[in-house]
Amino acid sequence: MSEQQLPVVVIGAGPAGLAAAAHLNERGTGHLVLESGPAAASAVREWSHVRLFSTWGELVDPAAEKLLAPTGWTKPDAATYPTGGDWADKYLQPLANALGEQVRYQATVTGVSRAGRDRIVDADRESQPFVVHFTTPEGEERVFASAVVDASGTWTTPSPAGASGLPALGERAAADRVSYRIPDLKDPAVRARYAGKRTAVIGSGASAFTALASLADLGKDEAGTHAVWILRRGISGSTFGGGNADQLPARGALGLSAKAAVDNGYADAVTGFRTDAVERDADGRLILIGEDGRRLEPVDEVIVLTGLRPDLSFLSELRLGLDERLQAPLELAPLIDPNQHSCGTVYPHGHRELSHPEQDIYLVGMKSYGRAPTFLAMTGYEQVRSVVAAIAGDTESADRVELTLPETGVCGGAGLFDDPASEQSEGGGCCAPALAVVQTGVGAAAALTVEEPSSGGCC
Repeated sequence: MSEQQLPVVVIGAGPAGLAAAAHLNERGTGHLVLESGPAAASAVREWSHVRLFSTWGELVDPAAEKLLAPTGWTKPDAATYPTGGDWADKYLQPLANALGEQVRYQATVTGVSRAGRDRIVDADRESQPFVVHFTTPEGEERVFASAVVDASGTWTTPSPAGASGLPALGERAAADRVSYRIPDLKDPAVRARYAGKRTAVIGSGASAFTALASLADLGKDEAGTHAVWILRRGISGSTFGGGNADQLPARGALGLSAKAAVDNGYADAVTGFRTDAVERDADGRLILIGEDGRRLEPVDEVIVLTGLRPDLSFLSELRLGLDERLQAPLELAPLIDPNQHSCGTVYPHGHRELSHPEQDIYLVGMKSYGRAPTFLAMTGYEQVRSVVAAIAGDTESADRVELTLPETGVCGGAGLFDDPASEQSEGGGCCAPALAVVQTGVGAAAALTVEEPSSGGCC
């Protein structure tokens, strides 16, 4: 079979992956979507209780909407804010259903390479198709592909509590008391875990805001519920995000709700604290120890919301061009680097910024941002539109990248975010990490206007 007849393999049936499939379908390009979960948007379903700060009007890809129209699908009210569960059930799963057998579930990709060529071999490399290995309940399989679009996101690899980027000493041993997700306090079992307890929340982004607001709501009903907010930097004008200056009102409201949690006494902030170790006291409670030797008062639970990172292990045989800090494509990294980027806006980008030394492999969606924080679904949709056009040979369309993103209202280099002494003026960093939320008050918020919440990306 010639390479031209081979399908494009899309990894991940989340927002970006399904949008890529919709664009491939629109162009008549053969494709196969491999999803590790039992249904579409498996990662999104894990934060189904979280409300996005993007409206439905910003969460539906145009090509996907065209594909859905003949099925009788009705687009939700464009001005309303869905939860992750709404997004999955009312849009992403119907889209996957419309794609039919082009989506395979419980298919976990374990490796991608060039057929007969490991990453060392130069000879005749570009003429060889990709080979994608994956596992299913029936065993191991492989498929050959003309191009690969990796939209697998970053949800499965949350960052640890340790400020070094490695788990703090004792963090793994305390796994029974440590969570890396925003708690669903509507779930009776989860609510009981935090009600009347003292909980440390580590992180400074939208995910942390959401957790703080949720715990504050719980504290109004359950005496003794209290949060300890752990920040690696100091409190400044940018700590709570863009507030009323944020062009996504729900995102700004999220930061304000977190501020209210502190102002109203439901949470205390500990600044300039870099977690180095986690110990248990005689009662089994956890004590966080900072790099400077500080030991905090014992807490019952710890919620770590320090960001997400890409899983690159199954791409190790490909020649990727990734920024050494962000693990994002080299051309894209300067546009999103929190050490340089400011004001929460991203320059329009497409296939050229997402390309690699290895031709026809693209990382899109949340995964394209590597370890950078905020990501919007509309960014992912424009990425895949451009990438699919490039794969189809339509360079004119691929290069026509037009996207205007809403500003966060937070300006200033985020390189100072970890500096406890930094007091940035009206803003100090760029895009708050990850989740985004809309409802103030109910425990949830988050993420993704794009693909995953939890400090690292979202919507």
